[in-house]
Amino acid sequence: MNLNRITFDQNIMGGKPCIRGMRVTVGTIVGLIASGHSNDEILKAYPYLEMEDLRQALSYAAWRAEEIDIPAVFS
Repeated sequence: MNLNRITFDQNIMGGKPCIRGMRVTVGTIVGLIASGHSNDEILKAYPYLEMEDLRQALSYAAWRAEEIDIPAVFS
């Protein structure tokens, strides 16, 4: 999976996954899509984004949703 547009920088948005080092988080993009906004609406609101940014944001979110966290058990 190629997610070269998803970046992490502790100095940008507290290290949250962002689009190409900008102050636009993957969560923002996924939230807009989940709220019913079309790709065209998002690209109009964020003219510095590209369609591939939206695709990779969704791919990253899908990948994260597939992770399985196993709780640590301490005796």
